[in-house]
Amino acid sequence: MNQEQILKCIFEVVDEFNEPRPKKEWISKELTTKLMGDVGTLDSLGLVRFIISLEQKLEENLGNSIILADEKAMSLESSPFLTIGSLAQYIQEKIES
Repeated sequence: MNQEQILKCIFEVVDEFNEPRPKKEWISKELTTKLMGDVGTLDSLGLVRFIISLEQKLEENLGNSIILADEKAMSLESSPFLTIGSLAQYIQEKIES
């Protein structure tokens, strides 16, 4: 799975999250979009739901499961869940390892 395919999966999950929200609260489909933190678009529960949905989407496309919120992710100095770009990079690294 390449970066373009990973972003496609992420953006499909973003679309699912945007569907019930008012347009002014939509998550932007840009690499720099902050998913968490003070200016993030998701609260803690929303982030957990997003990660679970993304894991399911990746499993559909990869044919095997991938766990994103593991010890490695939680121990990194900079969270891989901070932006869409950092999340895509983290997924690429997980797939390649």
